Amino acid sequence: MSDELDDLERRGLFTRAELAEVVRRRRDFEFRLRRRSPLRADFLDYIAYELRLDALRDLRKRAIIRATPDSDHDDDDADDADEKKRRRRKKRKGGKKWKKSVSDVAGVLRVLDIYRMATVRYKGDLDLWFRYLEYCRDKRHGRMKQVLAQAIRYHPKVPGLWIYAAAWEFDQNLNVAAARALMQTGLRSCPESEDMWIEYLRMELTYLNKLKARKVALGEDVKTLQKKNDDSSTWKEENKELFMSLNEQDEGPEESGPQGVALEGKEDLFWQQGLLIIQTIYHGATGALPLSLTLRKKFLEILNSVDLAHSDELKVEVMDDLKKDFSHSEDYWDWFARLQLSDTTSSSNLNRKDALSNKLNKSIQVYDEAVRRLPTSRMYSLYAKFWMGVLFADSEDSIALFHGGELDASEFTLCILKVYQNAESCGCLTEDLACQYVSLYLRLGGLEEAPGRLEEAKNLAKKLCDGPLSHAADLWNLRTSIEIKSLVTATGSSAFSKENLSSLFDLFNVALSKLSLPEAEGLWHAAMKLFSHEKIYFEKLVKCAILALSSAGGNDCGASVSSAIVGWVLQRDGIKQTRKMYKRFLALPRPSLKFFQYCIELETNLASIGNGDSLVNARKLYDSALDIYPQKRELWRNYYNMELKVGTSETVNAIYWRARKVLNDSTALDIPRS
Repeated sequence: MSDELDDLERRGLFTRAELAEVVRRRRDFEFRLRRRSPLRADFLDYIAYELRLDALRDLRKRAIIRATPDSDHDDDDADDADEKKRRRRKKRKGGKKWKKSVSDVAGVLRVLDIYRMATVRYKGDLDLWFRYLEYCRDKRHGRMKQVLAQAIRYHPKVPGLWIYAAAWEFDQNLNVAAARALMQTGLRSCPESEDMWIEYLRMELTYLNKLKARKVALGEDVKTLQKKNDDSSTWKEENKELFMSLNEQDEGPEESGPQGVALEGKEDLFWQQGLLIIQTIYHGATGALPLSLTLRKKFLEILNSVDLAHSDELKVEVMDDLKKDFSHSEDYWDWFARLQLSDTTSSSNLNRKDALSNKLNKSIQVYDEAVRRLPTSRMYSLYAKFWMGVLFADSEDSIALFHGGELDASEFTLCILKVYQNAESCGCLTEDLACQYVSLYLRLGGLEEAPGRLEEAKNLAKKLCDGPLSHAADLWNLRTSIEIKSLVTATGSSAFSKENLSSLFDLFNVALSKLSLPEAEGLWHAAMKLFSHEKIYFEKLVKCAILALSSAGGNDCGASVSSAIVGWVLQRDGIKQTRKMYKRFLALPRPSLKFFQYCIELETNLASIGNGDSLVNARKLYDSALDIYPQKRELWRNYYNMELKVGTSETVNAIYWRARKVLNDSTALDIPRS
């Protein structure tokens, strides 16, 4: 390190005081690394400091070089061309003072050494290994191969390391054979990695593309190297950066006779070998991962995205294998149907509207075949989701292709309704599909400006709730909201008559009787909000809640309902009626702890603003809760803390010793105050 410091001082990059501070900081970091168990952060902090130090050294060096006067500078009237030549010559030759020395490489070597120690100490930390590799790659250091070999030796089952190593060999080292060997070895270690198979395919296709570019540049571009619609000169211009530029000669006449036939046959053989490599990768990938639909979809996307001749046969093979192996999968049919929307082969000569109609019809045919083969709830759900994306631009999976104004969405309403009707007739209508079915009528009413759709949605919801989906909570929620909306629309006011209130209460009563308390929690809150100012119906609702809570026991959902009722009574009738109400709920078998806590919090809040009876009631509530839940430490602690705040030393000590006796633990509560 002394040579490095002397060089930094001699160059004028750091002063002696600054170098003393550098030595002190490095000593501190070294002491941290030499302890028995150095932390990962110790290594990273040391590396970060050295990187900042090296960046500062480089910055000062550049500043000094810019400020150094040009000793070779002649008169001011020198030509610009001569000036540039002198600067280039000086930069190439370099001055004696700024010749590369030990301080230029010492920082890099020290960071590499710290990374080496860190990876030895933390061999399993992949993040450290990748930081190490990235630093070697950025600095173009020769240790890169050694680090890659060490990382792969410690982590042979990590596909990312194999891919990283192969990419470095392929892109940076320009060693295709080594990259291919790494990928093949990695595939033997990680045969079930989709990413490795896909990246191996991409690498081989990239290599073939480079070979194609080289042959085009050399003038060997025959018809087997590109598709029929490609322009050879355009392709050559777009890919000229792949290889070094060649001196182009004037193109002569096209080769004919035996020489041209031989060249074309040679190119055919080359491309057949390339296609054979791709087929081998595909068959190896499908053999290793026969149940992966994602792998084959990615494989097909790659084949479609590259410009390769003689690949249509492989695409057909991939599509046939997909249909044969995944015809039982709903995801395959959904993907295949949506794939028809990107097909441009059969609609290239049509106008936009006809082309869209043609694509849509193809997708519909695929979906129809899918529901015939797989009449499942999921298949119908995917079919309906597709139609929602076609009809509505604001849906989650909107298909932008159909929202340009060329097609009238109202023309296809019967098609999506037929999907739901078929699902209902096949017994595949789940709760989610039923809610989508009913909600569709409401959306179609806004789309077609047809108020009659609301009545149709109301009748459909009634039919479904009275049928096989009588225990679907979401459907009952939807039905009650539609009934309320229907009455508001019919009367033109949110104030309901007695007949309307009676019909709504009957509807809620039926729904709440068919659903369990956890499922109907949302309905309970909606009913309380609707009947909060109708004492007769609210009292009936309270009686229904008491019956439901009696059978449900002390669960949190029951506490939520009872707490909401107590809150409404507090707002409307005051604290006296509120206490009567929560005592009715507390008289039920085993009231929930959550409801006890709600009532205690209510009383303590009132006590804090000066209500005299609230503190007494809070103590009674605590005693009642501890009779039912004596082992709840948090309840004892809250009771104890309340007495510390508002009680006397006698009450505090009484609670403390009661808790110790019941819990049989001297550390259950804090030491009481004297």
